[in-house]
Amino acid sequence: MRTSGLYLLLLFLLLEACSTYKKISWPSSKSVSGTSFYEQAAAFQWKQRDSLTRMLVLQGSIPDFLRKFVAIRTQYQDSSGKNYRAIYYVSPDYLSIGTNKNWARVHITPFLAQELADSLQCFLPTRKMVDEIYNSAVIKLAPIPLTQNRDSTPTFYQHHLAVEQQRKGRVGLVAGIQKDIVTTGRLYAYPKRDRVAIYGWHQLNGKPIQPLYTGHVYWYVDYSQGVRLVYKLIKVNGKWVHYSTVLNDPILRNLLCDETDCGGGRYPTPPLSSLPPDATR
Repeated sequence: MRTSGLYLLLLFLLLEACSTYKKISWPSSKSVSGTSFYEQAAAFQWKQRDSLTRMLVLQGSIPDFLRKFVAIRTQYQDSSGKNYRAIYYVSPDYLSIGTNKNWARVHITPFLAQELADSLQCFLPTRKMVDEIYNSAVIKLAPIPLTQNRDSTPTFYQHHLAVEQQRKGRVGLVAGIQKDIVTTGRLYAYPKRDRVAIYGWHQLNGKPIQPLYTGHVYWYVDYSQGVRLVYKLIKVNGKWVHYSTVLNDPILRNLLCDETDCGGGRYPTPPLSSLPPDATR
């Protein structure tokens, strides 16, 4: 009986460990370093940065630690009293380029973020998810506002180094360091469908500096906007469900979204007439 009990305990612990993390299979290549990326991109504007980032991410120049996604648990009770429970898996930090020894967070337009999420079998979070990720984070760092040259590439790297100095090598789910690029139904209200939605940058008291905001045109990218990837399948009451099914269901969407219109969890495709002539699409 003791042997049987020990076996069941070990099995439970194994299953719990498996549900806490999910290894994501992405393309892998010999990565350039984060330092090299920023040296190459130092004089780049948004379209050049997007182009370089797209190429490197899709060829697999992503640090290995970002491939181990972390489980976030959530629940919702409908008006009849029925309970729904879900687990979704998120990257432990924001989109980065490099190796485990030399990497750096990168900053891109929302349309490239959507493209990369699709290619990497992921999606972008909602406001509600950003709050839940922050609450679940084991490493909560204070935001580091910068006031000059906010949209310049060297400032991006400067901010990354400042965050790393604050993190001090601690390992685990990190939050509080960026405004997340999020999805929301508000994006579809603009005729040109050319906006970015941002939210978050939580302070240590748990309150976000940035409310949900869609005032920036999509090609405005600064050091404070980050991309957190979420694995495309959600485990709802023990069954795997695609995120689009969850976010388009009138009941299930409450697990992931606290808005009346969740936008289906995707960025709209803007009319070509709304894009600048040199847009990278």
